[in-house]
Amino acid sequence: MATETRHRTRLASPGFFFPFIAVTALFFIFGFVTNLNMGLVPDLKKIFEIQKLATWQAMLANFAFFTAFFVFSTPASRLIEAIGYKGTIVVSLFVQVVGALMFLPAAKMVSFPLFLAAIFVVGAGVTALQTAANPYVAILGPEDSAPVRLNLAQAANSLGGTIAPWIAGTFILTSEALDPAQVAKESAAVQHAYQVAIANTVRIPYLIIAIGLVILGIAVAFTRLPHIEAKHHEGAQAGAAQNRSIWAYRHTVLGALGIFLYVGVEVGLATTMVLYFSDSLHGGLHVLAVAEAQKLVLFYWLGALVGRLLGSWMLTMIKAGKLLGVFGVIAAALVVVSTLSSGYVAIAALILAGFFNSIMFPNIFALGIAGLGPMTSRGSGLIMTAIVGGALIPVAIGWVVDRVSYQWALVIPMICYIYIAWYGMWGSKPATKEQLRAAS
Repeated sequence: MATETRHRTRLASPGFFFPFIAVTALFFIFGFVTNLNMGLVPDLKKIFEIQKLATWQAMLANFAFFTAFFVFSTPASRLIEAIGYKGTIVVSLFVQVVGALMFLPAAKMVSFPLFLAAIFVVGAGVTALQTAANPYVAILGPEDSAPVRLNLAQAANSLGGTIAPWIAGTFILTSEALDPAQVAKESAAVQHAYQVAIANTVRIPYLIIAIGLVILGIAVAFTRLPHIEAKHHEGAQAGAAQNRSIWAYRHTVLGALGIFLYVGVEVGLATTMVLYFSDSLHGGLHVLAVAEAQKLVLFYWLGALVGRLLGSWMLTMIKAGKLLGVFGVIAAALVVVSTLSSGYVAIAALILAGFFNSIMFPNIFALGIAGLGPMTSRGSGLIMTAIVGGALIPVAIGWVVDRVSYQWALVIPMICYIYIAWYGMWGSKPATKEQLRAAS
């Protein structure tokens, strides 16, 4: 009977199907922009390697981008309350335009701090977009089909993420990297010219992105999207819920930690594998050139795309928590295989992890906000703040790489996946009314 009920569940509420499609298209945008920024890590390392930029310092590109989630998630939720989902989406797109245009002077001046500032501003725009789009998609239909909607929307995210590494490998990581020790022996003018030549490959792609975002922002501004508010309970029960701290909801707090670890491991693997596949130091596999490795990461994101499409179908038969647990265990096992092997076996294991990453974000998010009622916006804000894991975990991975090896650094993703599996199986169960009253 339970299975039959799940099959009869609507994907979206009546009249909300086309808005669901429109907002899903926006997931493509932040998937593309997010992964393109991650693709800058090897480029920044090449530009500033003659100044002995370490791996963990290059990872600060991720730190700048995902720190924006920590800083702006709560203000973005307040912005939604003030101007609505649609207004927040439009504002977010134009904030990204400002960030994209900042790459032009950063490349001309060859300024590492300005590159990080540009990435941070783009991240602020993506933060507002994610904060508005995720709960909007979740509440466009019945709560029990929210994981299916989020997986389908995240499939568009993965499509954008799949294309971004190809763009990075084809149009950005195009300059030939010279021996940094040799370049460091040249005059300051020669060194600067070398850095400018690499940095200039960034300018045209980000100018095109800025133009595209302006067009999209105008289009969204003139698109009719329904105004939706989270469902509220009536009477004293609603008042009691709204007076309760979001920290009283154990499954939401644990879900926020799950998002912290998931985003950290997804971003950490995507950026580390390019260096891992090409590096000859720190236990690197030294099998591919940097540009080839960057293009190969396309299959990591393609796996996430396929996984989300299949995951949407699997969720009609398997509960979200159980599927999350199974995928977490398999992903952890793949990381272990990569650390214990070499060559193309190690490469294939990490790329295949992308498939099992696929359903993690939408399922953790949906499980984390389940049953919150009038507290949904607060729960969403807390969970989106946890995306800062994408800022911290990649830097931690890079730090371990520099001091030990890639193999030891991969222990961090393994631990993250184990926690995610635990959350899906056990940690995602909402607290009972008695437990909530005791926590209040």
